[in-house]
Amino acid sequence: MPTAVVFDLDDTLAVTEADRSTLLEAAADRADVTLTFDRESYLDAHREHSGTESRLPVFEALVDARADAPELTRAYRETIGDALAPVEGAEAVLSALRGRYRLGLLTDGPGRTQRDKLGRLGWGDAFDAIVVTGPIESPKPDRRAFETVVDELGVAPADAAYVGDDPDRDISGAAAAGLATVQVRYPGGPPPHPDADATIRRGEFGSLPAVLESLLGDGADDA
Repeated sequence: MPTAVVFDLDDTLAVTEADRSTLLEAAADRADVTLTFDRESYLDAHREHSGTESRLPVFEALVDARADAPELTRAYRETIGDALAPVEGAEAVLSALRGRYRLGLLTDGPGRTQRDKLGRLGWGDAFDAIVVTGPIESPKPDRRAFETVVDELGVAPADAAYVGDDPDRDISGAAAAGLATVQVRYPGGPPPHPDADATIRRGEFGSLPAVLESLLGDGADDA
């Protein structure tokens, strides 16, 4: 029986070296655009206007001068990308899991934005299936997002585990779709969700293979 592991990207496999409010301010400086909104306003606009390929609709809804939106969109994408780094141990874990399990990535956000992150991290070929929810217009926790990635991996939900940090979008969403779940926790982050089958600390990412084997078995033997 084939088994698969599906990962969230942001704050699970990769983190930024500065908080998002600071990066938003840096992007505005980079674009030479006056910032007239805060991070919370950005998040509200993102939920309402998120584009399928870029954040342009988000910034068009926020900036005073609509003509500034394309430049701020580009600057924010580049600023986030420059600040992005793999979680310590993540690359070694992905390497250890390859060959034992089918590997998938399910990440919210616009298509170009998220794939740009993967390119910067050098992970364009690290997964057997990559699903970015912007283009399919089914952001997590929509079960269609999880169904899409397991379909592309060629496995049933019951034969897959999802690894993510967000209790509602990642853990509750994956559990509702029938996947096993591993919640990645970090200092100052949310407590374990009741639907989490297991938890790991982000600072101890190397423990993940043993946790997955307890949930899925040794994928290579089960295939």
